[in-house]
Amino acid sequence: MRNQVAYCVRGPYALFTDPLSKAGGEKLSYQIPSYQALIGITESIYWKPTITYVIDEVRVMKPIQMESKGIRPMDYNNSSKADLASYTYLKDVCYQVKVHFIFNESRPDLKADRNENKHYQILKRSIKAGGRRDIFLGTRECQAYVEPCEFGSDTGYYDDYVGEYHFGTMVHGLNYPDETGKSELAVRLWQPVMQKGIIKFLTPEDCPVVHRLKSMDPKRFTMADIESVDVLYQELEAGEGK
Repeated sequence: MRNQVAYCVRGPYALFTDPLSKAGGEKLSYQIPSYQALIGITESIYWKPTITYVIDEVRVMKPIQMESKGIRPMDYNNSSKADLASYTYLKDVCYQVKVHFIFNESRPDLKADRNENKHYQILKRSIKAGGRRDIFLGTRECQAYVEPCEFGSDTGYYDDYVGEYHFGTMVHGLNYPDETGKSELAVRLWQPVMQKGIIKFLTPEDCPVVHRLKSMDPKRFTMADIESVDVLYQELEAGEGK
């Protein structure tokens, strides 16, 4: 597929929080990363408002394991007060991710930044460098590491699993006004199924359930607010030449 890359992301812990578990102050991770979590990881590798990422597939490389920890989250309204909570993390995770990008058609103001090949080359270099920003698996305390990979390479724990692995109803992701052109924030729901360790994602447009959350205006960007892809590409070329 055009503009498609693959990378491997791994870490000792992950917390892809199920929002239903947050009502009592606890946090319980989904068993797999959500589409939106993988978008966040990919945007930490390389992000520009000119492009939009589409997650194609994720491959679960290690067994799904959980570990609960006692946490003392800070009360930011009263720094002397700290509550007790139980967070349930995924343990020892590794995923292969296949993703491609398209141009954000809701941002015609950034049309001058649409150099497809340069975005693609910068994305590949950013994966090779481990990302342009810190990588986290769902939350900041779950630091992760990324590297290039060939999707489907190496042995995965679920490669020989017979049948389907259903995860029930999950949050797929969020519809932001910057990407949809609508002045609202909405949440998408779906029911993922894993076969032989691989989960194929629906596109945001194909999600069967979408709920409007609130009104929200898109962020405003102009070419004066961002570093153009041409300038960034020249900087990377110059840096590699030293």
